[in-house]
Amino acid sequence: MHLNDFKTFINNAFGNLVEQFDENDEYGFNNPLSKKINRVGFTTNLTPDVISKAVDKNVQLIITHHDAWDFLYGMKEQCVKLLEENDISHFYIHLPLDFAEFGTCNSLLKEIEVSKIIQQTHFKENREIIGIGEYNESITFEELVGKVASKLGEDVKAWKNSTSPIRKVGVITGAGNSTALIKQAKEAGCDAYITGEKSLYSVQYAKFIGLNHIVGSHTFTEVFGVKTLVEKLKKEFSEIESIYLEEEHLE
Repeated sequence: MHLNDFKTFINNAFGNLVEQFDENDEYGFNNPLSKKINRVGFTTNLTPDVISKAVDKNVQLIITHHDAWDFLYGMKEQCVKLLEENDISHFYIHLPLDFAEFGTCNSLLKEIEVSKIIQQTHFKENREIIGIGEYNESITFEELVGKVASKLGEDVKAWKNSTSPIRKVGVITGAGNSTALIKQAKEAGCDAYITGEKSLYSVQYAKFIGLNHIVGSHTFTEVFGVKTLVEKLKKEFSEIESIYLEEEHLE
């Protein structure tokens, strides 16, 4: 596979989602190279540590959800330098992956084994609409917390704000700590809301409205969407080998 093949794959996989959001802001490349790609590395964030792991694994293309953040002063410049020094291309895709049918929210819902997805997360009138999954049979809050923690491979924060059994679950992966998103979950009849960041306001509001609240990390609530994207890529290019460039549980 060459980079032009990969670009065609991305356009086909995401359709109008890559037209809906600005290239370079929400998706794009760092150090795009024309050499043949045999091995792809994937994870959530682009960091110097991730690039070091890619070098060790002889990866030619790194795929992440996030670009290196500009407000982590100096990190983006160091990452680009390391990519250039080691002849590695990098592709990131943020909001299009959040809102894709195979993206971050639906991938997490499938990981926690919901029976069906009843609302696709999407972007409407400049605001996020949460994803919602439903279990055929009710489970306890403690069982749901256990599922989330097990799949993320980390301890999670959990607030039991209701004694109701769990059937309907709302999700926004990553920074879903807006009280407006939690309000959506309550109004949709969700029994619990799962996300990857919290704030004082989100914790207070979930308690106030009696909605069970589970918070993992930004990084590990979103990695399953990147994994699903890479699995789709491997179906199209069977010769590609993929490597999970696992990050630390820093959050």
